[in-house]
Amino acid sequence: MSIGLLGQKIGMTSVYDANGRLHPVTVIAVRDNALLRRLTHENDGYSAVQVGFGSQKESRVSKAELGVFKAASSEPKRFVREFRLTSDLGEGEVNLTVTQFQPGDFVDVIGRSKGKGFQGVMKKHNFDGQGAAHGSKTHRRNGAVGNRSTPGRIWKNMGMPGHLGDERVTVQNLQVMQVREAEKVILISGAVPGCNGSYVVVRPAIKNPAAQIRLHQQHAKQDKAVAKKHEVEKKAEEKKPGAEKKPEAEKKPQAEKKPEAEKKPEAAEKK
Repeated sequence: MSIGLLGQKIGMTSVYDANGRLHPVTVIAVRDNALLRRLTHENDGYSAVQVGFGSQKESRVSKAELGVFKAASSEPKRFVREFRLTSDLGEGEVNLTVTQFQPGDFVDVIGRSKGKGFQGVMKKHNFDGQGAAHGSKTHRRNGAVGNRSTPGRIWKNMGMPGHLGDERVTVQNLQVMQVREAEKVILISGAVPGCNGSYVVVRPAIKNPAAQIRLHQQHAKQDKAVAKKHEVEKKAEEKKPGAEKKPEAEKKPQAEKKPEAEKKPEAAEKK
């Protein structure tokens, strides 16, 4: 069962696939993921596992955190996260090795984007800016932001200059190209948020396109089965003897009434 792994972004390179196509990949080291705690639905209200990654000095850890590490017989970890589970897992069922992912799997990678400091509206919000010629004195400013005396304030979510980057970013549906068990490294196709050396979370893709395709195929099969069932029921109703006589009994009075309605005006003309 794939739970997820904590790792460190090493950098980017490129590899060839089985068809000879070159793919840019991100190298993520996932060595020494340590199981710190098991959270059960009975004790904690939900099922999860707490995982730690990266060594840390004891002097840089609080006493409460140090107690957790000692209870797990583990050295202090720098990066600690939880992975939610659908049900409680036993001791031998938690796999925190690199082999829980295989080439071709789709994963989501969570990290912190690169911090870019204080930036203007053109870079931060992709504003077009104002006139670039000599007649304009405000080239890259955001312009007027307020209103008149009503409401007499600036609207919320107005694009303003400010800090850019250093945010939690999730990149979805990245494909695993290679899994190197000896080196404890995963090669993931595409770019991953964060700078080299930053910590990331690798988890199975929530919006897996392959899983969605299988789900659509399953729904299509169910729809076909329901349609076939309705056709069989309809044919069975048509074959019943009572179902054939009913339409004939309904048609007879209509056929008898029509000539009577036509004969009445003829008799009136003769008189």
